Amino acid sequence: MRWVKLTESQIQESVAELSGWNRKDEKWIEKKYRFKEFLDGIKFVNQVAHLAERLVHHPMIAIDYKLVTLRLTTWSAGGLTELDIQSAKEIDEIYRSQQISSV
Repeated sequence: MRWVKLTESQIQESVAELSGWNRKDEKWIEKKYRFKEFLDGIKFVNQVAHLAERLVHHPMIAIDYKLVTLRLTTWSAGGLTELDIQSAKEIDEIYRSQQISSV
């Protein structure tokens, strides 16, 4: 499937609906996730990796001890698409479900 780059107004509207995701520039959105333990972050990254494989859409991932930073863009479209927004929402759901299960 070929993804179409969102317009500036679509990007602003979509990102405003996402919790904690920020624009890095015209091509990227980014979010940082904090964890109580290092291995909780690793578990999260592994779940994100499975999502990325399912969607065939892979984020940039940085792991800094208990802080995981994810960045999304759609290379083939030259910027942000609905696939990035969908991925962000599903990643947030993974994070929420992991936090609930660890309580």
